Amino acid sequence: MPLSRREIRTRATRFAKQWADAHNEEADAKPFWVEFFNVFGIRSRTVGSYELHVRKIDKALGKIDYFWPGTVLIEHKSKGKDLNKAAQQAVDYLHGVKETEKPRYILVSDFDRFVLYNLEDGTQVELTLAEFPQRIELFDFIAGYEVRTVRTS
Repeated sequence: MPLSRREIRTRATRFAKQWADAHNEEADAKPFWVEFFNVFGIRSRTVGSYELHVRKIDKALGKIDYFWPGTVLIEHKSKGKDLNKAAQQAVDYLHGVKETEKPRYILVSDFDRFVLYNLEDGTQVELTLAEFPQRIELFDFIAGYEVRTVRTS
């Protein structure tokens, strides 16, 4: 059963405060995402994988920072890095994902900023870590509040 929105908002507020000073991708990205998913009552390791190796379109080997099949592909960068480049890197990784596991969303972050791309309707939304507690509804697909369509083949 999903957590209440009130509980999620409380957890999101705590998360935003705890991670306000994070900046180093290599040292902090994985614990950041573990805690991010915990905001929604999700244990990230039960629904997806960290550092998933895939072949990109140019045949080079790449590593998806976090992948939840059918749901979200996450690419993380150090604070202040170009999130447009991170999004392009994430799109390049889609080539190496099975068609039946293609995610609905791509989420990129540099700790301070998030950009969420909806691959089904082509929209994108940007927000800051400070705005996260007020905008948790953007992540209803994680919390279990959103009705999803199932793709076949």
